[in-house]
Amino acid sequence: MVNYIVTIYTGNLASASTFNSVCIKLVGTEGESKRTWLIGFKGPLSFISGAVSSFTVSCPDSIGKLVLIEIDKPCLLLFLEKSWFPAKVEVKSPEGDTYNFPIYRWITDSEVHRFREGTALRIFDDHHHLGKYSRVLELKQRGEDYGWDDYREGVPHCMNAKDPLSLPSEVQFSFTKHTEFHFTALTGLAELKLKGLTDAKENWPNIDAIKKVFWFKQTDISEYVQEHWTVDAFFGYQFLNGINPMLIQRCTDLPTNFPVSDDMVFLGDQCSLADEMEKGNIFLCDYKLLDGLKPNIINGKRQYLMAPLVLLHKTPDDQLMPIAIQLKQTPADDNPIFFPTDSKYDWLTAKIFVRSADFNEHQLNVHLLRTHLLAEVFAVSLLRNVPMVHPLHKLLVPHTRYTLQINKLARGLLISDDGFFIKFAASGGEGKKTLLKRSLSAVTYRSLCIPDDIADRRLKDVPNFYYRDDGLKLWDIIHRFVQGVLSFYYKDDTEVRKDSELQKWISDIAEHGFLSQTSTGIPRSFTTVPEMVKFVTMVIFTCSGQHSAVNAGQFDYGGWMPNTPTTLEIPPPTEKGTTNEATMLQALPNMGIAANGMAAMWLLSRPSCDSVPLGQYPEQHFSEKTPCDLIKDFQGELQILSETITTRNKNLEVPYTYLDPKVVENSVSL
Repeated sequence: MVNYIVTIYTGNLASASTFNSVCIKLVGTEGESKRTWLIGFKGPLSFISGAVSSFTVSCPDSIGKLVLIEIDKPCLLLFLEKSWFPAKVEVKSPEGDTYNFPIYRWITDSEVHRFREGTALRIFDDHHHLGKYSRVLELKQRGEDYGWDDYREGVPHCMNAKDPLSLPSEVQFSFTKHTEFHFTALTGLAELKLKGLTDAKENWPNIDAIKKVFWFKQTDISEYVQEHWTVDAFFGYQFLNGINPMLIQRCTDLPTNFPVSDDMVFLGDQCSLADEMEKGNIFLCDYKLLDGLKPNIINGKRQYLMAPLVLLHKTPDDQLMPIAIQLKQTPADDNPIFFPTDSKYDWLTAKIFVRSADFNEHQLNVHLLRTHLLAEVFAVSLLRNVPMVHPLHKLLVPHTRYTLQINKLARGLLISDDGFFIKFAASGGEGKKTLLKRSLSAVTYRSLCIPDDIADRRLKDVPNFYYRDDGLKLWDIIHRFVQGVLSFYYKDDTEVRKDSELQKWISDIAEHGFLSQTSTGIPRSFTTVPEMVKFVTMVIFTCSGQHSAVNAGQFDYGGWMPNTPTTLEIPPPTEKGTTNEATMLQALPNMGIAANGMAAMWLLSRPSCDSVPLGQYPEQHFSEKTPCDLIKDFQGELQILSETITTRNKNLEVPYTYLDPKVVENSVSL
């Protein structure tokens, strides 16, 4: 007889324990063990949360190199069935070899579950017949578990699930995350109810009254916003380092529908628009995707959402100052162009309409579509097409954590027909559907890759652009990591082309994420290693850094409602000199709408207590030395970047932290 020492690690999670019996079978290249009940000296405590328990499995002879294990937890009484979360299994053979079997998933039934040895294998590496059979069975089951759903015409497809609890258990929130998320939501709503603001329909009597909402939850930046929201330099700053740094571009030619001339703007002595554009000092923000959207109706009252054009000028002291605002796309006598030289409330009202447009563009296009919905497509395609033993699965699965459940909640609570947007945002209703459809048609592959995007918007040398500075460094770090890992497994382009699972992953993304629109430039297949490396880098950056950049600061910049109104309740001025403080207050969302919007910003900006920062891998999916060493190098580079950002921020009036690796999560989980 020969003995195999089996060590089972139960995950250190709330509710990970089971008191059911556990059985195991070892399968090797030369045979297999009998199904063995695992009985140890710990008895029923062998599989409690965080337990590490060892057992002996005996065989008449060596069964060769281990290929897979089969685990089940039989339960004699159905009502005693208990879900269990094994993290990994380690087996030491009589020859002295150690085999690792990463699991990291919930076992909720008494069925037999097969898990492969941890060495990453592409489909053409998998030579053992039992390994191939296991691979086929896994993908068949995953194809059933992770189906596509055509959620809405013209937007990316999503996971087919009735509700969050019908998602596969391995992708649901942990008990800790579930409890904290709902407690936080209830806390915010309770605070509003105590203040009588939940359903309030009155307008704000004055600006100071807004300060009473969530005053105790203010951040340093939200307090700064409250004090500086009317300042032109801060208005311009937000296009670079606020929660929507994706719209601004350097302007080399004025749009024909934005007829600004030299005599309208003051750029300093002897300066013309043409000269300043030639020097690269003029910038444009164009909200054309919002043009003609059907306005929402809230509480029986029509709302207003404009499609502004904003012209900005970089001054000699490197401030980005707004110099002209046109609130509608088509020039007309009743569509005046506003300037800083106009009356206080004319200019401030124009900026408020821009900030409201920015909220709606940001939330539905920049945040929801370009991070949440795309991250879900990346995740579903991975989980249904790529088996756990594949190197791509091992590399990307940490970046799918909680994404499917948070998106299911978003579709139910935020963008559904009775969700947040229909109740509190100007783009709710038909406008929301139109904007999402337009936004997907406008997405390009280059715009999802920050080096290309910055180059295309001609923003490489803009000063004080911390999203760009930190984002490019983060992209390069991720790219080096991905290149190192994937180059270890793919030695040449031929291996990329013949990996059918890899090709199915990208093919499904092109079809279900981008609806096969060729204009996006999204590849439908990979032909080279560099192509694959760039795309996988984009996926990780989108799910981590990009989402953090457009999500983490929502309460910082939206916690003071006048800076980011979710909607506006009166039309924009059609002539100058007709605004005052009273008309500004009438334009702002009423007390109930504003308070609920601020509550949503607070909820969606709060990091979870069980969040996993970028580069941290509590689940050890890789077994080989090279990828494990690359992970350590990756973590080291991220630490250096974090320290660099922290040092820089000490000298900034408004710190930029959203791409600090300490803040960035591995996945879209909020």
